[in-house]
Amino acid sequence: MPTTTFHSLRTSTRPPRNRAITLLAVGHACVDVYQGAVAALVPFFVAERAYTYATASGIVLAASLLSSVAQPLFGALTDRKPLPWLLPVSTLVGGLGIALSGLGGSYTLTLLFVAVSGIGVAAYHPESARIARVASRGGHTAMSWFSLGGNLGFAFSPALVALVVGFGGLTMSPLLLLPALAGSVLCLPALRIVQRGQEATSAAAHPTQTLTSAADDRRSFLRLTLGVICRSVAFTGLSTFISFHMVQSTGWGPTAGTAALVVLYLGGAVGTVLGGRLAERRDRVTVVRRSYLLTVLAVAGVVLVPGPLGYLFVALASAGLYVPFSLQVTLAQDYLPHRVGTAGGITLGLTVSVGGIAAPAIGLLADATSLRTALIPLIAMPALSWLAFRGLPEPAAAIGPPSEEAESP
Repeated sequence: MPTTTFHSLRTSTRPPRNRAITLLAVGHACVDVYQGAVAALVPFFVAERAYTYATASGIVLAASLLSSVAQPLFGALTDRKPLPWLLPVSTLVGGLGIALSGLGGSYTLTLLFVAVSGIGVAAYHPESARIARVASRGGHTAMSWFSLGGNLGFAFSPALVALVVGFGGLTMSPLLLLPALAGSVLCLPALRIVQRGQEATSAAAHPTQTLTSAADDRRSFLRLTLGVICRSVAFTGLSTFISFHMVQSTGWGPTAGTAALVVLYLGGAVGTVLGGRLAERRDRVTVVRRSYLLTVLAVAGVVLVPGPLGYLFVALASAGLYVPFSLQVTLAQDYLPHRVGTAGGITLGLTVSVGGIAAPAIGLLADATSLRTALIPLIAMPALSWLAFRGLPEPAAAIGPPSEEAESP
């Protein structure tokens, strides 16, 4: 194809691609509201149902455990055959579980409903990561915007839960289904745009817009996964207990806890966008490694520095943990270019939720000693992630030429 013709094809397809990323990012936000809502609901379960730290953290475990098991299975399914219909369906399932979790007083039913929500979230992430990868053509900035959507969903969830449940109690939880209804509708035009883009690309048959023939680098992917698991333990531990910790640290009451969650999630949103920008100047592995090293100090500040100054460290720790977020997704997909669904599902979903498995252990330690003592081990998590990323190679991009970086929506 002549250069001028290919350039006009790129120019004509860029706005739809950006619209697709925007819609996918909004849909991602609508789904990840329900990941953030689990932690945001915990203080209300404690207040209304007198749960202990360990019992309340068991709710986080229920949402995380099934999600952790189901996520690789959905990733393997999408590697065999694209399943775009999973996006609207899984969004509704994720919302329905959280919407029902506040009804009744049964602890068993609460665990069941949040587990159903976790399965919905698990089904969403592998296929959405694959579709976003296609829509972005492997661009770091575009993928960071897609990931940003999820971060904003996390950030919005404490305010949404406080607005709905804080004023009306847990019996008002069915109203939390509204974001799922919106997200399931918004993802439909995004899927149509991506499908048209794939058809146009296939018709153009440009050789640089196909998947690479490089072999899967399973060893590097395994090390990356270990690093992201440690990151997940740190972030999930903070998101589960930071509200209790800041209430104790500041003495300002429940609003201090809600504010801490908002700062935590908004810091993650800033870190996600920053990570995409930094990856345009430095290789992804270097950006991820340095971010984790700086995050060790930030997490130490969260745990050990008392009073309002703790909010600054919460923001820094969250940003530091999220700078690597979208970069790890594209790294994983480039390490496993023939299994991008599995790679995206594990890094975007499994290793985000697997940290919930550690939450009950933190809760038990907090009940036995103090909450601050229980949070101290979290300081070591980003250090272990830094060690896992030491020496990892920077893989070649698996999709599209380097100049095909999609612009921000």
